[in-house]
Amino acid sequence: MSEFSASASSQGEFSVDGDRGLHRLAAGTLLAAFPGTTAPDWILRELAGGLGGVTLFGFNVEGPEQLLALTSRLRGAGDPVISLDEEGGDVTRLAYHVGSPYPGNAALGAVDDVELTRRVYRAIGDDLARCGVNLDMAPDADVNTADDNPVIGTRSFGSDPALVSRHTVAAVAGLQDAGVAACVKHFPGHGATRQDSHLEIPEVDVSREILWERELVPFRAAIEAGTKSIMTAHVRVPFLTGTEPATLSAPALTELLRGELGFDGVVISDALDMHAITKSVGLGGGAVLSLAAGSDLLCLGPLPTREQIQEVKAEIVTAVREGRLPLARLEEAAERVARLRGWFSLPREVPLDGNVIGLTAARRAVSVSGTAAPLVNPFVVEVDTPPTIAVGDVPWGFAPWLPDAEITRVKPDGADATGLLERAIGRSLVIVVKDAHRHRASQDMVSALLAGRPDATVVEMGLPIWRPPAATYIATYGAARANAQAAAELFSA
Repeated sequence: MSEFSASASSQGEFSVDGDRGLHRLAAGTLLAAFPGTTAPDWILRELAGGLGGVTLFGFNVEGPEQLLALTSRLRGAGDPVISLDEEGGDVTRLAYHVGSPYPGNAALGAVDDVELTRRVYRAIGDDLARCGVNLDMAPDADVNTADDNPVIGTRSFGSDPALVSRHTVAAVAGLQDAGVAACVKHFPGHGATRQDSHLEIPEVDVSREILWERELVPFRAAIEAGTKSIMTAHVRVPFLTGTEPATLSAPALTELLRGELGFDGVVISDALDMHAITKSVGLGGGAVLSLAAGSDLLCLGPLPTREQIQEVKAEIVTAVREGRLPLARLEEAAERVARLRGWFSLPREVPLDGNVIGLTAARRAVSVSGTAAPLVNPFVVEVDTPPTIAVGDVPWGFAPWLPDAEITRVKPDGADATGLLERAIGRSLVIVVKDAHRHRASQDMVSALLAGRPDATVVEMGLPIWRPPAATYIATYGAARANAQAAAELFSA
């Protein structure tokens, strides 16, 4: 029994025979979610009963003052880990309803200035700290080697392990200098996948040598840099995990991450409500298996209800009683999370209000082929792209920054290219896409428009992999609010 658990047991809190201690240990491994912008009574009772913490989503956030009031209420009920996904760029929770003021990792990787990355993540950390958030499920340390990766893409710093490593280290430093714990994800690497783990179990079928030389390089660097937590990936790596995803694999989490890589911080599971888990072993089964494999905190995701959270806790308790989950594993997890909470309480510098670093970084990331001339009575065609589950339905596009333009958003399937070209006669035509390389219908729409207007400007707000022969081609490396503003400024230069 660990020193932490022995001390707690001496106070009668964590003894297995009574249930109260065991239930508290089980609850302490869970990061729950709830609907709405205020804390419901049941979540406050769960926090008072030992719930590990919460994960917040866009539907929990209206603005900084409301979020601070919410987190203060949560903190008044217990000592929770308060987490969310704030990567900047496309994946944002603080700015879910308007788009992030910070460019994402692809843009920062394109600039390749580690000090700039550190400053951007320090600004993000300051924003989070002011709102009472103490753990950011970022940065994304995946080496994005699959161009058609449906879930990573612009969330990655790039395809070169060394580049991803140095920017991951900078991001960790920026967040943790602000007193917000970094959670580097998705271990052991999600960048070579062509399936979305929200929907199925992706596979990274590589050798041990490739995994060490590519996927693991940023994680090794982050561990050396002192990241406070690491998030698991629901990906299968056959030589390492067999048929299981890494989230449920002791060889991945205990033998590799803990043993070979020497990580002794908090391991957090990716959301267990994703189909890679729920459609294979179920929510409660996934919780038990992930804890047994080496996770310390379980992100349950936005879908589980209050009743399902209770069921997960009950399954963990039952697994301990039946010997399928060692009590020592829960005690170890509690000890690590207690250390993290101790780090939260250390004194920090007061963050400064106001920061223009996001726009500065977005401006530096933009690349232009051709000449971005001033627009004449502009007609902007935004080719709609379905949102991914990880990103959600975050606003994107040029509407906030080109107030005098006529902007229309079209579905690429069935859109009338001829009609759009007629509306653009005598006007500057700007065609905006997002990750066109992943959507053949988008490519066909852009090609049809360029056939009639070869003088048009194409703006790619995802990864600039498919490059049509436009007169002017602008790549923003992300669709955040800051990326759009930086691109729009080119038309008035």
